Amino acid sequence: MPSYQSLERISRRDLMKAGLAGAAGVLAPSACADYLRAATWHVSDKWFRVLKVDRTTVKLPYRETSGRNMARELPHWAWSEIIELELSSGVRGFGETLLYYTWGVPDDEDIRRVLGKNAIEVMWDDELGAGLQMALFDAVARTSGVPIHALLGPKVHQTTPVAWWNIDTSAEDMASECVEAHRQGYLAYKSKGRPWFDVWAQVEAVAKAVPESFHVALDFNDTLLDATRGIPILKELEQYPQIAIWETPIFQDDVEGNQAIRRECRAPVAMHYGKPDPIVAIRENICDGFVVGHGAKELMETGAVASMADKPFWLQLVGTGVTAAWSLQFGGALSHATWPAVNCHQLYDVNLLAEPIKVEDGFAEVRDDPGLGFELNRDMIERYRVDKPQSRPEPPRLIETSWPDGRRMYIANNGHVNFMLTAGQEGKVPYFERGVDTRLVPNDGSSNWKQLYAAARKGPHFIQE
Repeated sequence: MPSYQSLERISRRDLMKAGLAGAAGVLAPSACADYLRAATWHVSDKWFRVLKVDRTTVKLPYRETSGRNMARELPHWAWSEIIELELSSGVRGFGETLLYYTWGVPDDEDIRRVLGKNAIEVMWDDELGAGLQMALFDAVARTSGVPIHALLGPKVHQTTPVAWWNIDTSAEDMASECVEAHRQGYLAYKSKGRPWFDVWAQVEAVAKAVPESFHVALDFNDTLLDATRGIPILKELEQYPQIAIWETPIFQDDVEGNQAIRRECRAPVAMHYGKPDPIVAIRENICDGFVVGHGAKELMETGAVASMADKPFWLQLVGTGVTAAWSLQFGGALSHATWPAVNCHQLYDVNLLAEPIKVEDGFAEVRDDPGLGFELNRDMIERYRVDKPQSRPEPPRLIETSWPDGRRMYIANNGHVNFMLTAGQEGKVPYFERGVDTRLVPNDGSSNWKQLYAAARKGPHFIQE
């Protein structure tokens, strides 16, 4: 990905001198909340009481290409919950929760905990969940007449980098997604490296489709399994200049393996913050930067540690354009959020914001308008309003993987998210090979489909022709 430069970097020597525990407190959200309460004590009871909270569930259509691929393992990402709340100021704020992929889903008890409370006092509570916390920040900022980033600290970036995203796809779909991303102003794309797709064909197709200035991050989610087998593949793929970052190529707690990858491979390594412990990750220097998510308090604490360690990161806050707008505000306030953010809003065929987030030369503006800086597209919310599912939707899916020598493998959903990925992480799927391809097998109602589905639900089911 582009070598976006951060501001006010601090050396690793300074990090060790100060200590990681101290780093986590540099931007302690409790201190931010105390400061804001002190500054508004004479009006906060009058203006910042939470009077009302409304929740609306929507089911959004995917774009054709993303929908074709999300249908295999992540059809449930279509459901999102919009939360709107009203303060005693008369101002309304909004946020959203991607119901089946987020760090926290607000429930009825969370709503009860904020009703009647001063929004400033509760908004830093990450336990409230994504959409509710987002709406609290939006309402407080709008009432105060400031953007959310002003509640987080100094604005250090006027623009922030943003990446396009899709789940693992065929080589043709990956190339077409990169072309579309580039057409819309993006310079970065994140996708998955999986043993059931030909990663060599994927990267070759992308390299032919977009210029060298367009950069790709491949997330293997551990499926390269170990450095011995993984390094030769990574070194082959990174001969293409479009390859910019490897995310979690092998298990993140494999310290020696990840050190070897960093020594021998050109592209930097990104890891999800927290595993292994950040002290270990930084001390052993097993990654070049982090993938950062979760709630506002944890984002600020993680950003402080990354700054002290001089480690860049990307914000991975996933949802529709509403969540992407939230991410932009943190991108403006966190000095080391210099890798392109992954928000996944490009998956959807509709926009829940009244106007789209514009990306030019890989960057989006960090707005100074009050709150999130955007308004809701209420027509789209009404059009796609649905009843909230009682549980995560789990439609039957049968997935076929085939190899040029005639082998076929079938895997089916088994009630667990990432059922296919888990099989890959456990080494139950044949290792990376050229020519492998994967597709969703439509349910034609035949006895053959039903038999294959029943066998595949127990684990990878192999057939040799």
